[in-house]
Amino acid sequence: MDPAFYITAFVTLFVIIDPVALAPLFVALTQGMDSAHRRVVALRACGIAIVLMTLFGLLGDKILSVIGISMPAFRISGGILLFVTALDMLFERRTQRREGQHADPHHDPSVFPLATPLIAGPGAFTTMILLVNNSPSTGLAHTLAIHGVMIAVVACAFVFFLASGIIERALGRTGIVVITRLLGMLLAALSVQFVLDGVKGTGLL
Repeated sequence: MDPAFYITAFVTLFVIIDPVALAPLFVALTQGMDSAHRRVVALRACGIAIVLMTLFGLLGDKILSVIGISMPAFRISGGILLFVTALDMLFERRTQRREGQHADPHHDPSVFPLATPLIAGPGAFTTMILLVNNSPSTGLAHTLAIHGVMIAVVACAFVFFLASGIIERALGRTGIVVITRLLGMLLAALSVQFVLDGVKGTGLL
């Protein structure tokens, strides 16, 4: 197994899930809750997100084969989807959409919108399928490694949730915007690589 691939996988998932940008939203969605209740919400949201992304990582390619979509085609479309996500981050559209969701003190936000679509959204599902199937390595060890990387990224999100109040005060609005845009630039480059890999898989290059 190539360690560099799994480092790239971690970076890709980290950019897609974007735990730093989720931290202030977590604060907004859990306003009025005490620390213990916030921990429960964070743990439940991250657990559900892991289950959803595991299902897509294990069964996503089989679903595609039943529908009749080839992996090169899915890599190209997935790369385009990730590029759109990168544009949203660069031009702050995703942040604006996230911040447009208001907290409801009588609603448990762990399933929606935290677990899905904010942690495990379309971009994360697409990325899991691509990472499991887009590697020089194959087999059970590779699949387990990718899911281990995914769990590590979600664990990072959990840590950011627990420290969200401190992070928000430390970075401020400007800091969150700067980090989100830097991650967006990185995601744009990675999404182009997905498209190139997909084109190569078709035999055109």
